[in-house]
Amino acid sequence: MNFKQFKKTRYFKIISNKYVLIGFLFIIWMLFLDSNSWLIHRELNKELEQLDANKEYYIKEITQDEKLIKILEDSVGLENFAREKYFMKKENEDVYIIEHKKLNNETE
Repeated sequence: MNFKQFKKTRYFKIISNKYVLIGFLFIIWMLFLDSNSWLIHRELNKELEQLDANKEYYIKEITQDEKLIKILEDSVGLENFAREKYFMKKENEDVYIIEHKKLNNETE
């Protein structure tokens, strides 16, 4: 098929239509070249998902810290926390630290 015959086909008439060409260029511009392009929106959506994951993590940490604060408000809870975490002791008292070896199959 030569070029003259190709110009007479229906597909060439549709493709060479100025509105189709302008629409095609507009779509290419909006998807890739514009400052609000699809590529930029995709990157922003990924960043938003990461920020949401961070938000959930920090909310869980805050709730755990609030529970710990409630425990530490009581003098008995504060004393237990100091003994367990910082190995503090009362006068005339001995503290023994027992560590267990973990096996490869055991989980925390």
